[in-house]
Amino acid sequence: MAKAIIPPISKLCNGVIRILGMNPGVMTLQGTNTYLLGDGKRRILIDTGEDGKPEYIANLKTVLEEEDVSIEHIIITHWHGDHIGGVKDILQHVGSDVPVWKFPRTDAEEQCGIPLKFLKDGDEFKVDDTVLRVCHTPGHTTDHVILFSPVNGHMFSGDNVLGEGTAVFEDLYEYMKSLNSMLKLNPIKIFPGHGPVVEDPVEKLSYYINHRNAREAQILSVLHDNPEKKLTAMDIVKIIYVDVNENLHNAAAFNVNHHLEKLLKEGKVVSQDGSWVYRKQECNL
Repeated sequence: MAKAIIPPISKLCNGVIRILGMNPGVMTLQGTNTYLLGDGKRRILIDTGEDGKPEYIANLKTVLEEEDVSIEHIIITHWHGDHIGGVKDILQHVGSDVPVWKFPRTDAEEQCGIPLKFLKDGDEFKVDDTVLRVCHTPGHTTDHVILFSPVNGHMFSGDNVLGEGTAVFEDLYEYMKSLNSMLKLNPIKIFPGHGPVVEDPVEKLSYYINHRNAREAQILSVLHDNPEKKLTAMDIVKIIYVDVNENLHNAAAFNVNHHLEKLLKEGKVVSQDGSWVYRKQECNL
């Protein structure tokens, strides 16, 4: 099935206009989705695309002029350059007094070059009839947030859930907790940071969770079945990914390492000099 082409500007439903970042790539798919939210004269912009994308700025200006609206708040889902990079260009055109909101990083200093207002988990934004709740959902990055509307069940998932394929992450332990917390919100629709709108969000979130759980079970099974061996991530890859081209094994090992780090935090495996062994669980009688 051919992938649906995402146009530069799309009015997705009442109060949601998607403006494509015009930055297609391997990691960004057709480009970064930014969203202008609201029905009144004041709107909220989620994410800003990359810097140096004049076509994106022109499209955003077109929407603001045609709708005859202004931006009240800019909310950034996380620090990656394809989500925050365009903020300076935007502020030059909409006014430097528009507040830019973002959850603080815990792994590095902020380096976007503009003053930021910092989000807290549970913050709510209300502009006319639009209500958004901030949910800190780390894993993809330490500062990642999703925005959820308790009014209509719309979820803006940043890079935690994509419209196509599966997402990458820095910390699988935190990412899995975030996916489960997103599932508990029971969203009606997901507007992702990349790719088309997710019309079956509960099914999609469940797939993400089950996919990672299945891979984890495979890794644990390999370690359990080889108790006398100290296996590296690449050793595990060669056992599990037998049908995958060897050119992709390094990428697979990167993923397996994330799983192993999660299992280490949970006390299910032990790390020994770069290798891994299954940890026998004590039985409390």
